[in-house]
Amino acid sequence: MTTPSSDVLMSFEDAIATFDPVMGLEVHVELNTLTKMFCGCPTEFGAAPNTQVCPVCLGLPGALPVVNQKAVESAIRIGLALGCSIAPWSRFARKNYFYPDMPKDFQTSQYDEPIAFNGALDIVVETDDGPQSITLGIERAHMEEDTGKISHLGGATGRIHGADYSLIDYNRAGVPLIEIVTKPIEVEPALAPAVARAYVTELRELIVALGVSDAHMHQGSMRVDANLSLKPRGRAEFGTRTETKNVNSIRSVERAVRFEIQRQAVVLSSGGTIVQETRHFHENDGSTTSGRVKEEAEDYRYFPEPDLTPVAPDEAWVESLRATLPESPLLRRARIREEWGLSEHEMQSLINAGALDLVEQTVALGADPADARKWWTGEIARISNERGLDVAVLPITPADVHRIIVLTSDGALNDKLARQVIEGVLAGEGGPDEVVASRGLAVVSDDGALLEAIDAALAAQPDVADKIRDGKVQAAGAIVGAVMKATAGKADAARVRELILRRVSGA
Repeated sequence: MTTPSSDVLMSFEDAIATFDPVMGLEVHVELNTLTKMFCGCPTEFGAAPNTQVCPVCLGLPGALPVVNQKAVESAIRIGLALGCSIAPWSRFARKNYFYPDMPKDFQTSQYDEPIAFNGALDIVVETDDGPQSITLGIERAHMEEDTGKISHLGGATGRIHGADYSLIDYNRAGVPLIEIVTKPIEVEPALAPAVARAYVTELRELIVALGVSDAHMHQGSMRVDANLSLKPRGRAEFGTRTETKNVNSIRSVERAVRFEIQRQAVVLSSGGTIVQETRHFHENDGSTTSGRVKEEAEDYRYFPEPDLTPVAPDEAWVESLRATLPESPLLRRARIREEWGLSEHEMQSLINAGALDLVEQTVALGADPADARKWWTGEIARISNERGLDVAVLPITPADVHRIIVLTSDGALNDKLARQVIEGVLAGEGGPDEVVASRGLAVVSDDGALLEAIDAALAAQPDVADKIRDGKVQAAGAIVGAVMKATAGKADAARVRELILRRVSGA
């Protein structure tokens, strides 16, 4: 039977009315250690290709690996923060497969004996009935090494199909990774995409709080593989899953899950079958396309890594690391909510916008929480949505926003001009003060110039002046509008209104 093409989708509402989605999320976190997992090569992001390599991470004959202790420490802290049990004894294995980004032809990972297992993470999801708390199970968190980076060049898509040639940068090969794997996630079908987004958001916040990674998804230091299958309503047996690989933004995780639900639903409803495969996510339209048939565990021929001794953390060391754990994201949000006087809905909106850290940093610089929230979740979030980017990726900093708030509070800018300043900063025109100067955006604060514009507006609309004299002060809005137009929006509307009322009353 012919399987419908991936551009044929069932509506999301029809899909969840017929099928129950089952998710599994695998999050790969690059640790911020100074050196790689099994050698002394540096891990600096952005270095010239193939300049941070050595015989160990290139897999040259006779080179022997040594475990990075700091990476083990970070793995234990992640496991503890997720409520996992820490294994008193775990070991590495060789995961065998051939692909050019693996110079050794195997990846050193952990298979059946991970460093951390059986944890949980609490998340909050916005629903029609208000915020809902959900606990997701964590199957394991294990240590491994990252692969190199392949760039497929000469084609239109950046994929191997259609490319003229490929280049490999092995700088990333051997960088320490922690892979965090959830237990199967079964929630109210309509909530599945939002749950995926909330989980990755919460996990990223936890990772950043621990200080073990910058978790910059746009740079690949945190990546998500989203596994999804559908089963007919009421059936216990899971369906065949697909794995959408290397999703690199929080927004995209939600889109990828939604798309796969809609795609798989139309395939199954038409009598087709789902192929167990990896899939690529496309940022431009939120779709996924087929990658390669997904291997089973036995295909990797796992066996214990003979060149590395088992990892057996001392219990006292584990407990000392437990004492270093920071305030949990849930407790932190509760504290911030109380300090800033936010409702639960307002806090959830901050989280959904990916702006909590940015707002907190702006407040730490001296901004009022309400002002910081206004700009990060308003104009800046609007622009991030238009561009399809997470707000944290935009080239504007908490220091920039704080300066815009100061200029607005001092009367040097109004809200309209402040939005233009944000636009200029995002366009790379410099900091707020430079944008104000280069674009000539300062508020017209000279009363003489404002009165001249007011007199011209009143002369053009004498009937409005009569209405104001008759006590209909709301009619002043027409004059305010005329003055704002005459000054290209650079006047302080409140000051203009005050001067109008004085002028008409003869005061």
